[in-house]
Amino acid sequence: MSLLQRIWRILFRGPVEPVDMNGELAQSVKKMISADKVVIFSKTYCPYCNMAKEAFDKIKFKYTAVELDKRDDGDQIQAILGEITGATTVPRVFLEGECIGGGTDVKALQESGELSKRLGLA
Repeated sequence: MSLLQRIWRILFRGPVEPVDMNGELAQSVKKMISADKVVIFSKTYCPYCNMAKEAFDKIKFKYTAVELDKRDDGDQIQAILGEITGATTVPRVFLEGECIGGGTDVKALQESGELSKRLGLA
């Protein structure tokens, strides 16, 4: 998908279709969440997403980033994450399958030392 197509879709997106939480994509998202200790659903241009990734970079902890703006099904994944977490914004950060919030949440956990504790580093 070209940049112009992405911009058009962001600006003029139609109504979001209902999310099938039993469907193949939702099951795939659930597998992504459980496949790694830390999974960050992100967009490459989002400053809050970068804030979350930087928090893990600072403590040198490897994470899996799923860049939704690089995927054709990114909007659908974001809608699925909304159903799972109650929030449709990115980033959505998962630690051992549990959503721990977004960029500012993760940064606060990192700055307080709680993130390292939860990861078993402290």
